[in-house]
Amino acid sequence: MITYYFMMAITVLLIALLFSMFRILREYERGVVFMLGRFYRVKGPGLIIVVPLIQQMVRVGLRTVVMDVPTQDVISRDNVSVKVNAVVYYRVIDAQKAIINVENFHEATSQLAQTTLRSVLGQHELDEMLSSRDTLNRGIQQILDQQTDGWGIKVSNVEIKHVDLNESMIRAIAKQAEAERERRAKVIHAIGELEASQKLSEAAQILSQQPQALQLRYLQTLTEIAGDHSNTIVFPLPIDLLQRLHDAVKTPADRSD
Repeated sequence: MITYYFMMAITVLLIALLFSMFRILREYERGVVFMLGRFYRVKGPGLIIVVPLIQQMVRVGLRTVVMDVPTQDVISRDNVSVKVNAVVYYRVIDAQKAIINVENFHEATSQLAQTTLRSVLGQHELDEMLSSRDTLNRGIQQILDQQTDGWGIKVSNVEIKHVDLNESMIRAIAKQAEAERERRAKVIHAIGELEASQKLSEAAQILSQQPQALQLRYLQTLTEIAGDHSNTIVFPLPIDLLQRLHDAVKTPADRSD
C-alpha cells in the first residue's frame, strides 16, 4: 500500500515536471534562458521547452513602455525655480542585455530619466524651457538613448509635459509680455509716422511742381468741408491768392518803394 502511494506521488511529480517544461511566449515576449546559472539563449515567441531544475527562464516584454517621470524641482540657469515633469517612451531591443547588464531596467531607466531631466534643464534659461521644448526633448532623448544602450533599451521619445511656475514668476512674465506688446505698438506707430511723413514730403514736392494740382486739391478740400454737417465753415485761402490781394491793395508810394 505504501509502495502504491509512493508510485502515485512519483507519477504526479513527473507529470507536473513534464507540464512545467512547456512555456508559451506571446509575439511581444522573449524568454532569457539560463542553464545552471549561465546564459544559454533567448527564446520565443511561441512554444518553448525549459528543462526543469536545469534551466530557468525570465520573461521580457518588447512593447513600448510609457513611463511618467515624477515632478522634479529644477533651478534654471537664470536662477528660477520651476517644477517640471515629463513622459519617456522606451522599449527593450536586446533582452539579454536588459536582464544581465542591469538588475531592474525599468527602475534604472526611471531614475536615469529623472537625473537627466534635472541636469539638462538646469543648463538652460526659463525662456528656453517655455519656448524651445522640442530642442530640449531631443537633447534629453539622445542622452538617455546613449546611456541605456548598454542595457539593451531604446529610448524613442521624451516629452516635457508641464513647466510649473510660482505666482510671483507668473506675474513677472505677464508684466514682461505687456511691456513687450507696448514696445511693439510704439515701434509700429513710429514706423507709421515715418512712412506718412515721407509720403507727405513726396506729395508736397509734386504739388509744388504742378500749381494746377494744388488748385485741384484746394477745390477738393472745399468740397469735403461743404459736406460736413457743421454750423461753422472755414474757407482756407491759398497763399498765392493772399499774395495777389496784398499786391492789389498796395499804395503807389508802397510800389515806388
